[in-house]
Amino acid sequence: MRTPSSPGEAERAEEPAVRIGALVPLTRPGWAEAGRHLLAGLELAVREVNATGGVAGRPLELVVRDTAADPEKAAAAVDELARLGVAAVAGEYHSVVARAAAARADALGLPYLCSSAVLDALTEQPTDQVARIAPAQSHGWRIYADFLLGAGHRSIAVAAEPSVYWASGTRILRDHLAPRGGTVIGLDMRALTPAAVCDALVDHRATALLLLVGHPEPAVPVVKAVRHDPRLSDVLIGAPAGQPEFHEWAAALGDDGAAIPFLRYRPEHLGPLGAHVETVLRERLGEAPSFVAFEGYDTVVVLADVLRTRGAGTAVSWPGVVVEGTRGQIRFSRTPGISAWQWAWAPVHVVDRDPADPDRFRTLHAG
Repeated sequence: MRTPSSPGEAERAEEPAVRIGALVPLTRPGWAEAGRHLLAGLELAVREVNATGGVAGRPLELVVRDTAADPEKAAAAVDELARLGVAAVAGEYHSVVARAAAARADALGLPYLCSSAVLDALTEQPTDQVARIAPAQSHGWRIYADFLLGAGHRSIAVAAEPSVYWASGTRILRDHLAPRGGTVIGLDMRALTPAAVCDALVDHRATALLLLVGHPEPAVPVVKAVRHDPRLSDVLIGAPAGQPEFHEWAAALGDDGAAIPFLRYRPEHLGPLGAHVETVLRERLGEAPSFVAFEGYDTVVVLADVLRTRGAGTAVSWPGVVVEGTRGQIRFSRTPGISAWQWAWAPVHVVDRDPADPDRFRTLHAG
């Protein structure tokens, strides 16, 4: 799967393309809507880079592979992309999948710029091959924990499924909340029905429930059960991983899906580039673009700059990058506890959908 050619690309057909491998979840069990937004951002940036001369006169070309949220499939895709001679690999949304892709890219000496996955440990050891656009989980989820504390929540239940990503999130929350008087109550979603979750919230006198689970199952039935349980009318439901950002969430839950705070990695007000990209992506997607689409666009902007200044096939120097992205100036640095080169940081806000207008997002807390 490749991006369609633009008129500018056709004019430079005689020039060999600079190929970038793109990893995106486009089919289940991956979150296909997130993958669609990520790919839209990647493709738009490629078209705009090519319309302004490409990379030293050579067009960019995306070589897209569907990971379907499968780590083994992602690692195999990196092997295939390396054989095809891509200059770099980009993308991915799911953290566990991105970690598998990063490990394989690092082993092959292939630059990988992760677009949207946030797990701190993308690689086992620090490497010069891997960098990331998205904020690390420890950074964003501590901001979310501060939001909970500021809103008066001290008894916080976490409905979680087994996953390295969800376990990491639970640990970050517990470590940040405990010294500040907060308690995290773990609810194992392998053993609990939505009705049992409601009973547990009552028994523990929890004032907030965080959904560290997949969408639509079991997130949607849990939200519906809590929303319609009269004992829990004052309980805050939260989804720090960002599920309510997407149209599928609103379509599945309607009014029940509003007022559920989540982490959003974009500023409340976009600058000129961000506003332009938002307008074009809205038209291409047929709906408001998520922050994931902006992450995709920024990924290509960074890689194009790297390839222009250093050339395809040469070593990448992430700390030398200074690029204006859709959400601010992008620079990479070594951040304590983070194994990849990291943009520190993209804007981080806690937002929710306005109950009076679910298509409108309200900013509740800024990191």
